[in-house]
Amino acid sequence: MVRRTKEEAQETRSQILEAAEKAFYNRGVARTTLADIAQLAGVTRGAIYWHFNNKAELVQAMLDSLREPLAALARASESEEEPDPLGCMRQLLVQLMQQIVLDPKTRRINEILHHKCEFTDDMCDIRQQRQTSTLDCHRDIMLTLGNAVKRGQLPSDLNPERAAVAMYAYIDGLISRWLLLPDSFELQKDADKWVEAGLDMLRLSPALRN
Repeated sequence: MVRRTKEEAQETRSQILEAAEKAFYNRGVARTTLADIAQLAGVTRGAIYWHFNNKAELVQAMLDSLREPLAALARASESEEEPDPLGCMRQLLVQLMQQIVLDPKTRRINEILHHKCEFTDDMCDIRQQRQTSTLDCHRDIMLTLGNAVKRGQLPSDLNPERAAVAMYAYIDGLISRWLLLPDSFELQKDADKWVEAGLDMLRLSPALRN
């Protein structure tokens, strides 16, 4: 009986997340209420509060679902024991771009994040959440770049702080541009070329050296 209850709770949580994704995609995060999500999911608002304290937690849970398929690769590129950290980063980013194009769920959630998540006054929790997530990502990129420098894959005088900001901005901007204008360039077909262009920036730009 306990097992069945846990399974039902997990099913309800999945229903809520699926409804939230649809509602955020159609209306934007700021204009979507928990009542909207409850109605779409066929549950009460109380059921939502059982699983999530607020809308910010719902958004974070939706974003967390994107990380699972690439988590092992991300951990490998951040590990000092990884013999090819730059290669892991390359593979991770190529897979990310291909996934955004090929997987409808990944594309929808990225579109919500980039173009339908408005940081209005009543969205302070989500803004803070995005700030924390960006800083975490910055730290992870710095770890990978530091490992790549130690392995001789990047210049020994690379400024990891500046390089991490530049790489994040490049990839984030590229994805945001494609989501806004998907017919303007090939993201999936040329994913390896776009990633290599970013890595060339790290290898060759004098502005990213100490």
